[in-house]
Amino acid sequence: MAKARVYIVSDSLGETAERVAHGAAIQFDQDVDIERIPYVSDRPEIDHVLERAQRGFSIIIYTMVRPELREYLANAANARGILHVDVMGPVLSALEEVLAVQPRLIPGLSHRLDQEYFARVEAVEFAVKYDDGKDSKGIRDADVVLLGVSRTSKTPVSLYLANHRLKVANVPLVPEVPVPSEVFREGRLKAVGLVIEPELLMSIRRQRLKSLGLGSSAQYATMDRIMVELDYAWDIFNRLKCPVIDVSNHAVEETATRVLELRKKEAQGQ
Repeated sequence: MAKARVYIVSDSLGETAERVAHGAAIQFDQDVDIERIPYVSDRPEIDHVLERAQRGFSIIIYTMVRPELREYLANAANARGILHVDVMGPVLSALEEVLAVQPRLIPGLSHRLDQEYFARVEAVEFAVKYDDGKDSKGIRDADVVLLGVSRTSKTPVSLYLANHRLKVANVPLVPEVPVPSEVFREGRLKAVGLVIEPELLMSIRRQRLKSLGLGSSAQYATMDRIMVELDYAWDIFNRLKCPVIDVSNHAVEETATRVLELRKKEAQGQ
């Protein structure tokens, strides 16, 4: 007996229908050839598949969101006597009836969502890996380089931007620690400075020390030290000629939105 062949036809990748076909075929003690034909977008492509399917014992399993292509494939397959299974159509129709909303009918949305998800995961991993100046090598591959003194929300802003699929490296500015050369060499156009009002920073740092069980009189939280650090930060920002955002009394989301706006203006050449 000739081997059966299953053609997976899709206007996207066709991975869903292929998994269904493999799941069904494994229930039989006979070999079944399964061939996936992705990104089918017009009638001539469908006709080509049908011509091949007519030559043997074949089944066409298809996932197509565009109703006119689904209808054409079904009618043409019926006319040629080719067995065919519509995986997507009945589910779309049922959901449309229950939700009382027209589907978007855009091929490949699932794949796009998967790509977006993995891009976000990659960006979050990048933000963690290159947080707080751990490794200056990340500056080269970063989309944004945040610079600021301690407690200017660099890490939470980095993670928020990662959810927008931006790779962010952040670099702490400490007068006694030289800024990595990569910041000036490869990060100049990506750099964004973060500053904060001195009094607010002192309050935040004192709360931080208290949470760690340390005395609030440590140099880290004194106004003299804070002014030294902020002066140093402004010197770096001026050398970089980078935009600067004041994070005082602003939520992380607001600061991140300002960074996104700056990137948008940069992309538009403004």
